Amino acid sequence: MRSAQEVIRDARVNQAANGICYTASGETMLPSNDLERIVTAVPRAIAAALDRKAFYFVPLAISEGEKTMIAEKFDGPAPEGAICHRNIDSGNSQCVFISTRLLEERFAIAFEFYINVGHAFVEKAGISPDFAELAWTQATNNIRGETSLDAYEFRRQAQNSSSGRVDEKTKSDYLSAAFSDAIAIYMLSLCLDVDYYELREREYALLAPAALADRLKKVAHLFPPNQGFEFNVFYRRKS
Repeated sequence: MRSAQEVIRDARVNQAANGICYTASGETMLPSNDLERIVTAVPRAIAAALDRKAFYFVPLAISEGEKTMIAEKFDGPAPEGAICHRNIDSGNSQCVFISTRLLEERFAIAFEFYINVGHAFVEKAGISPDFAELAWTQATNNIRGETSLDAYEFRRQAQNSSSGRVDEKTKSDYLSAAFSDAIAIYMLSLCLDVDYYELREREYALLAPAALADRLKKVAHLFPPNQGFEFNVFYRRKS
């Protein structure tokens, strides 16, 4: 076990071709070429907004009150305090620790990374007006489902205000969450072949396939894939 600050001090941080800073520390069980592909799938236009952020892929991050400890090796059940990710400020930068052994497989590791990237980008760059118009039109047309529990709850609250009017603050929160989600799912689809049903959660209905495809196409138009990556949406009939 080492403190997160020790890992930050000692780790050698790489810079990917798209400009993202990242490193792996300890027995992550994630091959270096897989990690490189996960990181370099982030479109340059999105990566440019993450200039003061570095991503640390570690076996396990553990929260101990205000302190974060890093396990360089990890086997067996997750201990109390184990967390999927932790953001730590260091100087004028932010270090994001991602627990690869807690997430276990490449899909989950990549998605956790892209969710962090999506939220960081939207926090800095804001919401695309074109995307906001599309997402809110879908919501007002009562398109089924959403892309995350946060988006689902914010949408419900925005449309069911006690005053009978749309709650503009919650609407903004909803659009921010929906935009972050769409960016994350889009990047995941650049890195891996993603089946729609792999995105489903128990707590809420996933956004209807055609509506999700429209959001992803909008994001792809805003942030074209880097060289070596492609974005496509394929539909198939139920057998």
